[in-house]
Amino acid sequence: MFAGSDRGGPRAADMYSRIVIAKLNDVDPQACLADVLARINDQPVSCLHEFLPWNWENTRHANHTQR
Repeated sequence: MFAGSDRGGPRAADMYSRIVIAKLNDVDPQACLADVLARINDQPVSCLHEFLPWNWENTRHANHTQR
């Protein structure tokens, strides 16, 4: 009803789930999402697990130290 379209509800639910999962893993949801959106286009499908909240902190720090 409040999502604006039939597909908006499931998309909103997905985003809320991602935010809560990040918080449960002691990860800043905004920082995580911004970093994932900035890097996801350059990642092969086989490395997408690195963007999961419980893996994100370690891979983010590893990528920043490599540059």
